[in-house]
Amino acid sequence: MTMHDDAVAAVPVLTPPLLQVDNLVKHFPLPRGLFGRGDAVVHAVDGVSFTLGAGQTMALVGESGCGKSTVGRLLLRLLEATAGRVWFDGEDLTSLPPAAMRARRREMQMIFQDPYSSLNPRMTVGQTLTEPMALHGLAAGRRQERAAELLDLVGLAPQYLQRYPHEFSGGQRQRIGIARALAVEPRLIVCDEPVSALDVSIQAQVVNLLQDIQRRLGLSYVFIAHDLAVVKHIASHVAVMYLGQIVEYADKESLFSQPRHPYTHALLSAIPLPEPGRVLNRVLLQGDVPNPISPPSGCRFHTRCPHAQQRCADEAPVLTGEAGHSVACHFWRDIALPLALQPDAAARVPNRRLEQLQAAFLPKDAEHA
Repeated sequence: MTMHDDAVAAVPVLTPPLLQVDNLVKHFPLPRGLFGRGDAVVHAVDGVSFTLGAGQTMALVGESGCGKSTVGRLLLRLLEATAGRVWFDGEDLTSLPPAAMRARRREMQMIFQDPYSSLNPRMTVGQTLTEPMALHGLAAGRRQERAAELLDLVGLAPQYLQRYPHEFSGGQRQRIGIARALAVEPRLIVCDEPVSALDVSIQAQVVNLLQDIQRRLGLSYVFIAHDLAVVKHIASHVAVMYLGQIVEYADKESLFSQPRHPYTHALLSAIPLPEPGRVLNRVLLQGDVPNPISPPSGCRFHTRCPHAQQRCADEAPVLTGEAGHSVACHFWRDIALPLALQPDAAARVPNRRLEQLQAAFLPKDAEHA
């Protein structure tokens, strides 16, 4: 090999992202007046952009009503976007005709939040799993066998194929929902708060199941959640949303160790600490989320931000950053990390209330032991 060949071989091959979202917008018009006419709209999603690589998990987090579930539906065109583009494997989904989009949707599936209402109560588990195969012409002649394989993949017995959704627990129904999403062999799954309706112990099982399936099948996830404690275990990248916009985007390690946006500070401080004796100084936000019909000018978070200045009300910040960590805040460099989020800070501050309770219930003869 010549020197020129060595130089060519050293050039890295850039793999294009599996999913690319560019300035996605969704406004819902509201009826106004006697004949339902008017120009009022709900600004559900306003200029969301991100990329997702193959085999990665991108989490969308934020309070209820911030637009994260709407983004998930826009990706699959369950809702039509007002503006913006969504590319999947290099193809613009927003411009595809219905027949082509239906064929492409086989590679993009969804796991819904409510595991009961997302399943047809009149269909057995076997019918639920074989119906998408029939729609896309998959596994002809062996669909029942394939359905049994899917149940085994999600940790359920094959004899459950003849049962109906009401015969299962919430965690089992969500496993069936996961199996249905896998029935058409997708490459991308949008998980719309798949564990929020489940008990905490069942949440851990479902999250572990999703991670195991991802490793085995090489899937990509868009994981929608409001619980950052769950996101920490499954996501590779995190986008924090507030009132229809992304205010911070980073890989998981950077966001949890060095959050930059005040809203992210508040979300992270709400994660409970399981260890007794560790104090948690919460970052409490004042006021309510503004009306999405008439969002505030400038930074949309400035009405609740404890660090807001006049510039925040006058000028909307742009999502910018370096080293893959972006933030939409004018003064993030001047904002100190709250005590609750500083490494090992909670461990250094004793829980006085817990010490008082321990002293009150400590046996008298044990005090001098």
